[in-house]
Amino acid sequence: MLSVVALNLSFIEHTDILIRLLSASLFGGLIGLERDIHGRDAGLRTHLLVSLGSAVFMTLSEVVASTPGGDSLMVDPSRIAAQIVTGIGFLGAGVIIKAGVNVRGLTTAASLWTVAAIGMAAGGGFYIISMMTTIIALSGLILLKLFEQTYMKDAYRSLSVSTPLGVETEEIRTIVEQENLSILSCNIEKDYESETMVTKLAFRFRHKGNIDLLAENVLHSLESSPLKLKKIKWH
Repeated sequence: MLSVVALNLSFIEHTDILIRLLSASLFGGLIGLERDIHGRDAGLRTHLLVSLGSAVFMTLSEVVASTPGGDSLMVDPSRIAAQIVTGIGFLGAGVIIKAGVNVRGLTTAASLWTVAAIGMAAGGGFYIISMMTTIIALSGLILLKLFEQTYMKDAYRSLSVSTPLGVETEEIRTIVEQENLSILSCNIEKDYESETMVTKLAFRFRHKGNIDLLAENVLHSLESSPLKLKKIKWH
């Protein structure tokens, strides 16, 4: 049946389908390019293929649903569209990475979900909607990233400090608190065989811009203190 439908499509209809697929590829590729520039695993090719694939499914659902003849298939185009939304969730979950208390890849997963919608819109022939969505998405990814650097926001980090036994934990806390860090918890581990104490601090702080500078300040404060240090680790 599908081959018959394909043969019955006119040159103009094939041209329209090609424009839909190229539009989906272009719009999805633009968002993927932004992700690629920022070193994300799901970049240009992944976003382009997600948008293109969504457009293909959307176009096929429309073509099959409009099959002429008395023996036409009873097909609901929205069923295929619903499966696209469900299927893209699994792909998005694959780019989310959890490292300790930090989660990475949420923005990329959201962009994959968005390009799937863009591909569906382009595949359905709604070029203006797909173009406007692409512009808004790119504005959000590029401009809002710059805007985020203009205001203070909370961040959460942890610090592990290894010292010889006998070092007071309060001394470490005092040095860290000088950097305006709000300590949320403090865990202490003592190894009497190696005569080592590990102090683990979890803290919250407000920052604007580069967090690495704060990490360097904390490490410098500890290194310049009279404390006897064995190892420092910033998480």
